[in-house]
Amino acid sequence: MADRDLYKILGVAKDANADAIKKAYRKLARELHPDRNPGNKPAEERFKDVAHANEILSDAKKRALYDEFGEVALREGFDVDQARRHKNWQSGGQGESYSTNFEDIFGARGQQGGGGFSFNIEDLIGGRGVQDFFGGRGGKRGNVRRPGKGADQQASITVSFVDALRGTEKELLLQRPALESSAPIRVRIPAGVSNGGKLRLKEQGGSGVDGGPSGDLLLTVHVEDHPYFRREGHDLHLSLPVTVSEAWFGAKVRVPTLDGDVSLSVPPKTQSGATLRLRGKGVAARAPNAAGDLYVHVMIELPRDPALDVDELMRTLGSAYGTDVRAKVQL
Repeated sequence: MADRDLYKILGVAKDANADAIKKAYRKLARELHPDRNPGNKPAEERFKDVAHANEILSDAKKRALYDEFGEVALREGFDVDQARRHKNWQSGGQGESYSTNFEDIFGARGQQGGGGFSFNIEDLIGGRGVQDFFGGRGGKRGNVRRPGKGADQQASITVSFVDALRGTEKELLLQRPALESSAPIRVRIPAGVSNGGKLRLKEQGGSGVDGGPSGDLLLTVHVEDHPYFRREGHDLHLSLPVTVSEAWFGAKVRVPTLDGDVSLSVPPKTQSGATLRLRGKGVAARAPNAAGDLYVHVMIELPRDPALDVDELMRTLGSAYGTDVRAKVQL
């Protein structure tokens, strides 16, 4: 399918500057917006075309690629260097004949192995006959193929909050279409990996082309939530329950850390929500002495046992406040 003329869609000249493109887009967007044209399918389609044209022409890099190769250059995996070699060959550049495979142009992704990706071959060879193109220039058939790296693939793995902090190894089952089976691989999760972190596993992706190396596997790590801990960068935050008497009189309380339990001093008359800090007890860092801290947020826990008669004690405790504790809370 031939490329659309995005300049005509916006109604601007090919040498239009950024301001002219912006002005044309805003005018058309106002006229064609679905809110002004409810139920008008043609207007809705034109609105989408105008938005698409503006997205490309208002971006200097995308516009340059479009001007040189058309919209095909904006498809995922397009290899600009390979395409320029094709273009040079087609226009009578150096060499009597030239050939490559189209997987090179799209980063070793063919029509079958690119996750549903497809392209029109005539988009790449400017409408020349396929037989003529593969036959090379001057009737010489170019049949030299170079080894190509396989396509990179993506997968994800889920680990617990603690495993992400400590590091672990997991077995990952990858579906290998060529083998018609699932191939397990061992994955080392480094200590301190964050939620959404990326790992690159060399040569664990798609098979290479003509003896070339396999692609890589790009692995996204999903970290499960923890009921008490949360992470902010290299720091950890813990909401720690303490009793009313511990908060009033002060106490030594147990706090779990990655290095084992430690004893934390809660000062007398500590208010609920107070934050106490344990230095170096957060997430480990690569640099020496750069580990994060553990922030302990005191949460006063009320008695939960209904068999205990604490009502009278609480009434006595309530009378000790004297003033409205929310008097200072204002918007």
